[in-house]
Amino acid sequence: MRVLGIDPGYGRFGWAVVDGNKVNQRLIACGCEETPPKADAAVRYLQVQERLERLIQEYRPEEAAVESLFYFKNAKTVIKVSESRGVVVVVLARAKVLVADYTPLQVKQAVTGYGRAEKSQVQVMVKAILKLETVPKPDDAADAVAVALTHFFTQARLRG
Repeated sequence: MRVLGIDPGYGRFGWAVVDGNKVNQRLIACGCEETPPKADAAVRYLQVQERLERLIQEYRPEEAAVESLFYFKNAKTVIKVSESRGVVVVVLARAKVLVADYTPLQVKQAVTGYGRAEKSQVQVMVKAILKLETVPKPDDAADAVAVALTHFFTQARLRG
């Protein structure tokens, strides 16, 4: 199965493509897409759409795992990230890619075994699980890899 993991954002969003099954996973590619900070919101959302469509076309994921919003200190930020996340979900649905949502707590629990793990602990486990030489960079890409892995681990439990 090929899974596209997404760590949604307004100014930037992390993405990762992971192949595998419930026992073995392999990182195909990951990265971070940025939108221009001075551009209007509509232009930034359009760029999120275009970049995600390009990723879907290039990597052909069967399923997607998208991190859901859990808590933000800044109300303006949460609204813009929510809108960007909405764009992501619509693009995936239009491409007929099955979408699963995971909270940050679920991601930490699935990858480290501890729902309150620090970001650095999640990154170390991503590196170990995938037998990588280094932690994926930037942090948004590493987060997207963790979200994709969560899908494998969660779906493995659900499917038996």
